[in-house]
Amino acid sequence: MRILLVVLTLLLVALQYRLWAGENSLREVVRLREQIQRQLEGNSALVERNQVLMQEIKDLRDGLDAVEERARHELGMVREDEQFYRVIRRPQS
Repeated sequence: MRILLVVLTLLLVALQYRLWAGENSLREVVRLREQIQRQLEGNSALVERNQVLMQEIKDLRDGLDAVEERARHELGMVREDEQFYRVIRRPQS
Protein backbone atom coordinates (compact mmCIF):
# COMPACT_ATOMS: atom_id res chain seq x y z
CA MET A 1 0.00 0.00 0.00
CA ARG A 2 2.85 2.33 0.84
CA ILE A 3 4.47 1.76 -2.57
CA LEU A 4 1.20 2.61 -4.31
CA LEU A 5 0.99 5.87 -2.33
CA VAL A 6 4.59 6.79 -3.28
CA VAL A 7 3.97 5.97 -6.96
CA LEU A 8 0.78 8.03 -7.03
CA THR A 9 2.52 10.95 -5.30
CA LEU A 10 5.41 10.85 -7.80
CA LEU A 11 2.93 10.68 -10.66
CA LEU A 12 1.06 13.69 -9.26
CA VAL A 13 4.31 15.66 -8.89
CA ALA A 14 5.35 14.79 -12.45
CA LEU A 15 1.99 15.89 -13.84
CA GLN A 16 2.06 19.12 -11.84
CA TYR A 17 5.57 19.89 -13.10
CA ARG A 18 4.49 19.34 -16.67
CA LEU A 19 1.41 21.53 -16.15
CA TRP A 20 3.29 24.49 -14.65
CA ALA A 21 6.82 24.37 -16.10
CA GLY A 22 7.12 21.72 -18.79
CA GLU A 23 6.50 21.78 -22.50
CA ASN A 24 3.09 23.28 -23.39
CA SER A 25 2.70 24.57 -19.84
CA LEU A 26 0.11 27.10 -18.74
CA ARG A 27 2.76 29.83 -18.75
CA GLU A 28 3.56 29.12 -22.39
CA VAL A 29 -0.13 29.05 -23.32
CA VAL A 30 -0.64 32.48 -21.74
CA ARG A 31 2.44 33.84 -23.53
CA LEU A 32 1.20 32.49 -26.86
CA ARG A 33 -2.25 34.02 -26.34
CA GLU A 34 -0.67 37.41 -25.68
CA GLN A 35 1.47 37.04 -28.77
CA ILE A 36 -1.60 36.15 -30.85
CA GLN A 37 -3.42 39.22 -29.51
CA ARG A 38 -0.51 41.51 -30.43
CA GLN A 39 -0.35 39.96 -33.89
CA LEU A 40 -4.09 40.44 -34.43
CA GLU A 41 -3.80 44.10 -33.44
CA GLY A 42 -0.91 44.55 -35.85
CA ASN A 43 -2.88 42.81 -38.59
CA SER A 44 -5.91 45.05 -38.09
CA ALA A 45 -3.70 48.14 -38.39
CA LEU A 46 -2.24 46.79 -41.62
CA VAL A 47 -5.71 45.98 -42.99
CA GLU A 48 -6.78 49.55 -42.25
CA ARG A 49 -3.67 50.90 -43.99
CA ASN A 50 -4.27 48.66 -47.00
CA GLN A 51 -7.84 49.94 -47.31
CA VAL A 52 -6.61 53.53 -47.34
CA LEU A 53 -4.01 52.68 -49.97
CA MET A 54 -6.57 50.83 -52.12
CA GLN A 55 -8.88 53.85 -51.99
CA GLU A 56 -6.00 56.10 -52.97
CA ILE A 57 -5.12 53.81 -55.90
CA LYS A 58 -8.77 53.82 -57.01
CA ASP A 59 -8.85 57.63 -56.85
CA LEU A 60 -5.65 57.90 -58.88
CA ARG A 61 -6.93 55.49 -61.54
CA ASP A 62 -10.43 56.93 -61.86
CA GLY A 63 -10.03 60.68 -61.82
CA LEU A 64 -7.63 63.45 -62.50
CA ASP A 65 -8.46 65.35 -59.33
CA ALA A 66 -6.31 63.09 -57.17
CA VAL A 67 -3.45 63.24 -59.66
CA GLU A 68 -3.65 67.03 -59.77
CA GLU A 69 -3.75 67.27 -55.99
CA ARG A 70 -0.66 65.08 -55.67
CA ALA A 71 1.18 67.07 -58.34
CA ARG A 72 0.41 70.31 -56.51
CA HIS A 73 1.30 69.18 -53.00
CA GLU A 74 4.14 66.75 -53.55
CA LEU A 75 5.79 68.16 -56.66
CA GLY A 76 4.93 71.85 -56.28
CA MET A 77 3.41 72.06 -59.76
CA VAL A 78 1.05 74.83 -60.91
CA ARG A 79 -1.12 75.28 -63.99
CA GLU A 80 0.01 77.43 -66.89
CA ASP A 81 -2.52 80.17 -66.15
CA GLU A 82 -1.72 80.32 -62.41
CA GLN A 83 0.88 82.22 -60.47
CA PHE A 84 2.54 80.74 -57.44
CA TYR A 85 3.05 82.88 -54.35
CA ARG A 86 5.01 81.63 -51.40
CA VAL A 87 4.36 83.37 -48.10
CA ILE A 88 7.16 83.06 -45.59
CA ARG A 89 6.48 84.27 -42.11
CA ARG A 90 9.24 85.68 -40.02
CA PRO A 91 9.73 83.98 -36.68
CA GLN A 92 8.42 86.05 -33.81
CA SER A 93 11.06 86.92 -31.29
